[in-house]
Amino acid sequence: RKNTKRVPSFRKLLRTSKIKLDNKLKNKQYKQQSAAKKYRKEQKKLREAVRDAISRKPFPLEECKKKQVGKSEKWEEEEEDALPLDMMDEDDLKLMEDLAQKASFLTRDISSDEPVHIRKRKHENVIDKYEKMPRRMQTEPEKELIHLLPIKDKGGIIPQTMEKPVLSVAQDEDDTEEMEEAEDFSEEPLPVLTPEEMAAQRRQKLQERKMHIAALASAILSEPDNSIKKLKELRAMLMEQDPNVAVIVRKLVMVSLMEIFKDIVPSYKIRPLTEAEKATKVKKETQKLREFEEGLVSQYKFYLENLEQTIKDWKQRKLKKSNVISLKAYKGLAEIAVKCLCELLVALPHFNFHNNIIVLIVPLMNDASKMISELCCEAVKKLFKQDKLGYASLGVVKVISGLVKGRNYDVRPEVLKVFLHLRIKEVELQKDSEDIAPKKKFMTYKEKRKNLSRMQRKWRKAEEKLERELLEAEASESKEKKLKLHTETLNIVFVTYFRILKKAQKSPLLPAVLEGLAKFAHLINVEFFDDLLIVLHSLIASGDLSYRESLHCVLSAFHILSGQGDVLNIDPMKFYTHLYKTLFSLHAGGTNDDIGIVLQCLDVMFAKRRKQVSQQRALAFLKRLSTLALHVLPNSSVGILATNRVLMQTFPKMDLLLDNDSQGSGVYLPELDEPEHCNAQNTALWELHLLQRHYHPTVQKFAAHLIVGAPTEGSGALSLDLSQRPAAELFEAYSMRGMTFNPPVASVTPRKKDTFSQLDSFIDEELNKQLQQHISEPVHKSLDFAKHLKESPL
Repeated sequence: RKNTKRVPSFRKLLRTSKIKLDNKLKNKQYKQQSAAKKYRKEQKKLREAVRDAISRKPFPLEECKKKQVGKSEKWEEEEEDALPLDMMDEDDLKLMEDLAQKASFLTRDISSDEPVHIRKRKHENVIDKYEKMPRRMQTEPEKELIHLLPIKDKGGIIPQTMEKPVLSVAQDEDDTEEMEEAEDFSEEPLPVLTPEEMAAQRRQKLQERKMHIAALASAILSEPDNSIKKLKELRAMLMEQDPNVAVIVRKLVMVSLMEIFKDIVPSYKIRPLTEAEKATKVKKETQKLREFEEGLVSQYKFYLENLEQTIKDWKQRKLKKSNVISLKAYKGLAEIAVKCLCELLVALPHFNFHNNIIVLIVPLMNDASKMISELCCEAVKKLFKQDKLGYASLGVVKVISGLVKGRNYDVRPEVLKVFLHLRIKEVELQKDSEDIAPKKKFMTYKEKRKNLSRMQRKWRKAEEKLERELLEAEASESKEKKLKLHTETLNIVFVTYFRILKKAQKSPLLPAVLEGLAKFAHLINVEFFDDLLIVLHSLIASGDLSYRESLHCVLSAFHILSGQGDVLNIDPMKFYTHLYKTLFSLHAGGTNDDIGIVLQCLDVMFAKRRKQVSQQRALAFLKRLSTLALHVLPNSSVGILATNRVLMQTFPKMDLLLDNDSQGSGVYLPELDEPEHCNAQNTALWELHLLQRHYHPTVQKFAAHLIVGAPTEGSGALSLDLSQRPAAELFEAYSMRGMTFNPPVASVTPRKKDTFSQLDSFIDEELNKQLQQHISEPVHKSLDFAKHLKESPL
């Protein structure tokens, strides 16, 4: 019978731990309530006893007897005189003897005529009150309920409790005495330490903890199979309670445990044992391995729970009463916990609870803290890059898609940009299985005839056939599995992209969506091409997009048309026109990051679609790009001139622009937005002469190379390091982001300044005498600067 019991998930285990904490809270509340209830009962009994004692004092039976002695003796004498005993009936005599044995008979006034039951009702209340008086009697101790871990079955969670007897009075007295002694002992004054002594004591404690952590870690790494208890002891140090060293010790333990788990975790996933496997007898080595695996999974789960709880406490600003760490220190602990989770996400994608780590990390990619968000995004990118099978990538993509939809597309663009690092390439489905299977050398027919007998050749033929079939089956299975995972992953990615294009076109996520579509456009189904191109053109025509977003739209459209869309008969003239008229939006006054996207667009529009581009369109773009090279930074000019070189080599009639003679009717209209009708054949590339005088040496080289017609060999050819590199790579290589100049500027030795022996050598002798005279003579009278103006004739 197949075991249908499922392994409890990480969330269910967390739910169980939450129930355990609730039970502890219930036990504490129950103790407080029972103590308060017991105190109220005792106070109530004392108050009732005092009221009864004040209202009416009960009389014992002996006093009643004394009061009635005189009356009873008289009554007996009268009865003896009136009726002798020998004349009484036997039944009456027996009744009198029975009544004499009762207290009511002795205490009752026989002379009264009222019946017995009336007197009894009057005195009944007195006896009840008398019985209510407190007495010292040994009662049974009260039972206290303790909430235990619940039992979980198909019906749900069943709470479990047990009774705990209250301690005896003697034990309570002993406990109180011990507490009093402890209080007396604690009342002794503690020694007052100076700040220097406190710092030294803290350093000593910290050094002791570090040595203890190092000893435990080395012992665990040396013998992992026999060190589960030490691993548990090290994990218990995550709850360090010394306030002086608690924060640093917890951080050290988190990082140490993370490195230990990375080293000792096996390269396979550990599954729980079934009941049948537990019942069977196995070897000692197998049993030891099972115990190690079970303990390892348990400690790993508790470690992840501690990390998660640390992050939750920081997010909720939750401070526990028993905690010794302040709220300010929670942020540092949470950052270390996130780093540990990111390392485990990348290092252990095959081990247990990896999906739970994904569920923790992905929401933190959208965290308000920039550092934590960048940490999580980098970890996911690393996971995508190293994931060869695709299982981990599929899990992350599912959680990201759910996060984007759940937050109503209000997430950071970096969350969607991680999709660009997915290792999903184009899969050619028309290959034969023999091409996919690894090649294996088999003997040729001549070698078989020469070296083997007839029977051996027959057996060898059968073996080779079987091996070939096995190789084909293995290769096809792995290929189909990988293709299936990649298909499912891409479906989720495209669903996320299309949702944003449909419902959140003004969202800041749109650039990331367009960039992702540009990368994976060749994998989109052909049926969606028409609708997708219409959507992209409507986005550009709306005018709501920024320049960078419109460039992404153009790039996505041409990626679609350059892949499977090449078979479609679509002329993307609208996208050519949009790029042509917006090229002059780029200039050196702003950022030149958009040049990289422009170079990618030009590469797809002309190099990969050379057969669909007319000569007039190519000439117009060549002229406008040459003009643009004068307005941008040097690295952008290098990239644009490299693109012009490709255009001149791809389209052979581009040398028309190197001649001053006109090639047809019309005048060149540089302000026209239509590249087909601007008459670019009637102009010349005069910009290259200006670029030859550029201060950047590489720009000068490219300009001189283009003036002579961009030859591939000869004196005018470029060097190999410039000719064989694409335009986008040259743009990045000569970037000036780091405030560096490529190639570096040669240092110039500074010239020595001329020194003069006499500072006043250039002053006239007569003027020098007057200066010396005025300096030596003290001035006592006021100076009148307007005297010469008054004396001067008008």
